[in-house]
Amino acid sequence: MAVAGMITIDKALCKACELCISVCPDKAIQLSEGINYKGYHPAEFINERCRGCALCALVCPEVAIEVYRE
Repeated sequence: MAVAGMITIDKALCKACELCISVCPDKAIQLSEGINYKGYHPAEFINERCRGCALCALVCPEVAIEVYRE
């Protein structure tokens, strides 16, 4: 059985550097259409694909991502 995961992204902290997007093997993160209070399009989670590998959280320079696994 595959491990299912999910992440939360603090959109107020995200500066849209796209590092999380570039390392996600599941392509479970994309940039949001909306803008945060700093003027960035923050990353957002596409929930159906995440396996909870935590690579996104490891590379996030703003420590804006938390990973959860089932």
